[in-house]
Amino acid sequence: MDRQEAQRRAEQLVDQMTLEEMVSQLRYDAPAIERLGIPAYNWWNEGLHGVARAGTATSFPQAIGMGATFDKELMHEVGDVISEEARAKYNEFSSQEDRDIYKGLTYWSPNINLFRDPRWGRGQETYGEDPVLISDLAVEFIKGLQGDGEYYRVAACAKHFAVHSGPEALRHQFDAKATPKDMWETYLPQFERCVKDAKVESVMGAYNRINGEPACAQHYLMEEVLRGLWGFEGHFVSDCWAIRDFHENHHVTKTSEESAALALKTGCDLNCGCTYRNLLKAVKSGQVSKDYVRTSAIRLFACRFLLGMFDETEYDSIPYDKVECDEHLALAARASAESIVLLKNDGILPLKTEQYKTIAVIGPNADSRSALEGNYHGTSSRFITALQGIREAIPESRVIYSEGCDIFQKKPDNLAEEYNRITEAVACVKHSDLSILVLGLNETLEGEEGDTGNQFASGDKIDLRLPESQRYLCDKVFEASEKYGKPVIVIMMTGSAMDLNQADQKAAAVIQAWYPGALGGLEIGNILAGKKNPCAKLPVTIYRSSSDLPDFEDYSMKGRTYRYIETEPLYPFGFGLSYSDIRISGVDLNGADFASASSEGLTINVDLVNDSSVSGKEVIQVYVKNDDANETLHPHLAAFEKVSVEGNGKATVSVKVPASAFTTVDDGGVRAVRGNGAEVYIGFGQPDERTLALTGRKVTAVRL
Repeated sequence: MDRQEAQRRAEQLVDQMTLEEMVSQLRYDAPAIERLGIPAYNWWNEGLHGVARAGTATSFPQAIGMGATFDKELMHEVGDVISEEARAKYNEFSSQEDRDIYKGLTYWSPNINLFRDPRWGRGQETYGEDPVLISDLAVEFIKGLQGDGEYYRVAACAKHFAVHSGPEALRHQFDAKATPKDMWETYLPQFERCVKDAKVESVMGAYNRINGEPACAQHYLMEEVLRGLWGFEGHFVSDCWAIRDFHENHHVTKTSEESAALALKTGCDLNCGCTYRNLLKAVKSGQVSKDYVRTSAIRLFACRFLLGMFDETEYDSIPYDKVECDEHLALAARASAESIVLLKNDGILPLKTEQYKTIAVIGPNADSRSALEGNYHGTSSRFITALQGIREAIPESRVIYSEGCDIFQKKPDNLAEEYNRITEAVACVKHSDLSILVLGLNETLEGEEGDTGNQFASGDKIDLRLPESQRYLCDKVFEASEKYGKPVIVIMMTGSAMDLNQADQKAAAVIQAWYPGALGGLEIGNILAGKKNPCAKLPVTIYRSSSDLPDFEDYSMKGRTYRYIETEPLYPFGFGLSYSDIRISGVDLNGADFASASSEGLTINVDLVNDSSVSGKEVIQVYVKNDDANETLHPHLAAFEKVSVEGNGKATVSVKVPASAFTTVDDGGVRAVRGNGAEVYIGFGQPDERTLALTGRKVTAVRL
């Protein structure tokens, strides 16, 4: 069904409603209108990395891990699986007249905010710190979710529009100040792509204000940009209870009726919360016209028609046994393996198991289910932790285990239990041939404000260091490693970039595993054993210290992310090692010059050779630096493609660079082609000295 037909049917239905009935349908928990044959519907559902909060579902890596895959095709497949399981659940639940929360077809995913600061607890929900990476992955994920049939399979939602990335503790009263340049260069591009290229059905506002106006009633962004410049035709939903913040915390209004009127007039169609329960009073008191209510109701029912809720659809026959089926679990395993980033390897990996008869697995995340999931997750029917995965992947070695410490407790003083665990960890180092130290956080230590109760700041992190208990454990393990001459491998399971200085200096290998999904521990083991070849890349910068970062509350991009960093990172954005030895053997720009590239885009053919016998995947990354004073401080990611190369084989891949890569944004927020040339860099990472030093691989530079 096309939108025009859905709009026509929605108008006919809404125009049969009373004002009271129309108003009732603008709440996320919309009641039934029995006289019109409209069942109750709850709009709230989540599908960030698998169907969430609705029982059993296939568990994919947390979104930041999906970002590390740099794999657009995979993201589309993941979206397909989530929407298929969503339909299977909807078919079963609705057949039993269960229309409660998390049972519908409107999924408030993905989170496409830019991970501007690694201290942000919700950064794990995003795809990383680069607009192009976020855009390319989110567009494919949304297409997978919504499908290409006559009806939407599910309706996706791009959130949180648009300048939103912490601090969590202040979000209900915080005013994020963004210049026009930062707005159009950093915070808006991914939303524009999701609206224009993916045709995302809904957009969710944020809690904070943006340049003085609440994000769910931001005139410029919602009316001029979203509906005006971009031509968005779907519906806009508030973050949950964000409209209540208008009068209680932002103090831009005085009453709930005034808040409801302001949000509705600015274009917020659906209220997740309770403030629109006062919308009828606002209409009757003349604070907002009935016409706004009708417009929003029509948008919402157009969505329900586009989902086929009042028709028979091709999705009605999707059976419940599709939920967590073998095919879906296989894709989750592939995603987990492709999300794990190998950051350092002195040659110890893949493990030669005959050299390591006894392996010590140590650390609070080694046997933790929570460290597999991240936040906004579903329920898995089984889990494979890192400890279990290592045992399964390396059956020829004996594996001994020590938790080592609590995940966040402070350094022990006279706590015998903690001392015993540290003593046990040291004993494991002493009596093994190799130690694998599994550290990190979980959703109780980083996440969304209100969902956490920890030593950090409402889900955000104070700095980039691990909790004190883990730092103490690291010190003791590395001391024992040096004393007994035993190597250590560090595996970091977090949703963000933590301080890895000690690991980089002292460990034989370092792995960033994120939150890899319920069965992700097996893929950690498979990578250690060489049964899987790592191919992920960092979607964020790993800084040397939080002292390298600007103030957390400062939304200026100066000094932030790889595009503007003013210090040397520990590990740069786009970096990741492999067991293969793949190199670029040729680059062909098809005779393009700056004029053609900046008007029509650029197609680059890249020839690859694998000089090893190990089949692997690499990510061709193209960076651009335009000859213009408005350009980002460092070359910016323009395009990327993931490619497989057989052992001792060759491959050719075409990378399409859009014309927009050759534009810059001035201080007024105007994006245009400026200057007469650009440097184009083609490689497996950024064109910086740190990447070259870590990989030894050159980046091809071409002048346009």
